[in-house]
Amino acid sequence: MAEISPSHDSVRANGSARKACIIGAGSSGIAACKTLHERGIPYDCFELGSGIGGMWRYQNDNGLSSAYKSLHINTSRDTMAYSDYPLPRDWPPFPDHGKVLQYFESYVDHFGFRDTITFRTKVEQVTAVGNGDWDVTVVGPDGQRRTNRYGAVLVANGHHWNPRLPSFPGEFHGQQLHSHDYREPSMFVGKRVLVVGFGNSSCDIACESSRVAEAAFMSVRRGAHVIPKYIFGWPMDTILPPFIWRWLPWWAIRPIFGAGLWIARGSMSWYGIPEPEHHVLQEHPTISADIFNVIGHGYLKIKPNLQELCGGSVRFVDGTVEKIDIIVWCTGYNITFPFLDKSVLDPMNNEVLLYQQVVHPDQPGLYFIGLVQPWGAIMPLAEAQAIWVADILKGNAGLPNRETMIVETKQHRASVEKRYTKSSRHTIQVDFYPYRNLLAKMSRLGKRWAKRPL
Repeated sequence: MAEISPSHDSVRANGSARKACIIGAGSSGIAACKTLHERGIPYDCFELGSGIGGMWRYQNDNGLSSAYKSLHINTSRDTMAYSDYPLPRDWPPFPDHGKVLQYFESYVDHFGFRDTITFRTKVEQVTAVGNGDWDVTVVGPDGQRRTNRYGAVLVANGHHWNPRLPSFPGEFHGQQLHSHDYREPSMFVGKRVLVVGFGNSSCDIACESSRVAEAAFMSVRRGAHVIPKYIFGWPMDTILPPFIWRWLPWWAIRPIFGAGLWIARGSMSWYGIPEPEHHVLQEHPTISADIFNVIGHGYLKIKPNLQELCGGSVRFVDGTVEKIDIIVWCTGYNITFPFLDKSVLDPMNNEVLLYQQVVHPDQPGLYFIGLVQPWGAIMPLAEAQAIWVADILKGNAGLPNRETMIVETKQHRASVEKRYTKSSRHTIQVDFYPYRNLLAKMSRLGKRWAKRPL
């Protein structure tokens, strides 16, 4: 049994938790707010925009949201809900961003913590000052800077806001944008459009553009297992009972899920999409039903990886050339913490070595909420992370020593590298049910560690 790490103590001598700071009021930040509010842990939450919701607030005035007008959730209604606040049963299984935001607004008001969030306030700098304390400098709507000291910082600033752009030889004279800046398809009317990438956003944008463009192409570097939202009439994340996802290892689930997927969808090559060189469950899921239709209708043509930009056209690695007016780069995001010095955490290549994806082993009092890329929804996982952190802040749970945390973190990273295709999108990958079980286990083990003498 590992011993408690005394450097992560966030409790006053009288047993009460020191005040915490929560950065961001998106889906993960409000889960942290609600949990600390319920536990009686004092905190301040700072949100750059004028409202909650983060990326789910369409046209968010924080300037960071990547939501486009047609955005819907890719995990079904019931699996994305927080544990004690279900979505309305009369809502569709895959609601759009407007309903998701409505749900978040209702959640905040139901649990009564909206007044704990300070809006239109930028967190400019977070600095460790020793003993697990942190100085947080913010800039308010009046432009005034102020610095407060906290016993813990919970970072919930999201990881889908700093676009990553690739580099190819040559120049392009047409219009370029990242999927982060895409909103609606009217910009594609009568144009020749190239969408680069093969994730969820790229499929959505490629499908939308193909219905209004003169011609639409989608450049894919490698094949992927595209999963329709419904399999045999069931939302795809409910086709297998939760206990299977919870207790069977992924390699045992893979042939079961893969067989059902193949029967429902067939081979990717039937649609002109390259066959993946990896198995299902070895990549973050690409979820779309529409893409098979637009390919079948002749609206969208699949192309291989780009080779060169040629002014008003592009060349692909198979030697073909297409005239293009607009390129949409659906090439992912950089994990970024602009308020943290790189000596504290430097997520180069999106590598963030955190204990159980939450705890910084070398920075007492620094925690990360929602910094995961799950097979499933982030919201319940962010809630479970916040519950574990609240246990730590209250002194009800301890942590293992630094050496144990680092060893287990490296072991997790090695398991991710072994299972998933090599990509910066997989550095924070977790499985929904096993990871949620793990977080509950950490709270249970932490109670034992908290009782051990230092």
